[in-house]
Amino acid sequence: MKIKVDFTKLPHEQLEEMDAAGVQIKNCYRVLRKVKANVVGQCLANQGTFYELNHYPKGDVYDRETHSQYYYHSHRKDAGEHGHFHTFLRFKGMPKGTEPVPYDGEAKRPDGKDALTHFVAISMNGPGYPTGLFTTNRWVTDETFYTADDVISMLDLFNMDHTWPCWAANQWVSAMVCLFRPQIEVLLHERDRVMERWRKTHPGKDVYEDRDLEVTSITDIDVDKQTASVKSALQKLRKVA
Repeated sequence: MKIKVDFTKLPHEQLEEMDAAGVQIKNCYRVLRKVKANVVGQCLANQGTFYELNHYPKGDVYDRETHSQYYYHSHRKDAGEHGHFHTFLRFKGMPKGTEPVPYDGEAKRPDGKDALTHFVAISMNGPGYPTGLFTTNRWVTDETFYTADDVISMLDLFNMDHTWPCWAANQWVSAMVCLFRPQIEVLLHERDRVMERWRKTHPGKDVYEDRDLEVTSITDIDVDKQTASVKSALQKLRKVA
């Protein structure tokens, strides 16, 4: 889907945060290029043979203070990507009182202290740069599943703030969620709409476990265009002020 964002309608504070995130992303690229590296390669380094579907780095990347988590893997070569990052927040990092969507199916989903939500997946090309974002059905990431509004309320809490497996990679993935937050919000709402339509048109099936529904919303992205749009919107707002 094509997502049009009117950046001038975004809160000034959010634009400033997105602008800073764009600077951070490009700085990560700068320091990695100095050693001929990229964020994907940093997650695959010292991990042995690269196998489709396996999580990289092994054991995922988890921040015990923020309870943010991500991993990289590959299984969508037909979609024109090398692989993608999946981003999460675990129960301990969620706002108190956040409840998952009601579920009366037979599948066992993570609950209680094991609950987690999936934010978005970041598609990467061969050279190790992002090309798209997409959301998924519950079974894909074995998440707990929360409404779009609840997931959006957690986006600001995603922050990978340590050095393993790579400081630049962790800073990059955190900044990507911030820079593309407007698109992520649209994708999450579209995810819920798609799943509700699927439920209505596939009676008798557990929509959260239906293997025929994998990707629930998707869009292309461009870091350079996004950062330029943010800067342009900030300039316009400053002139008005």
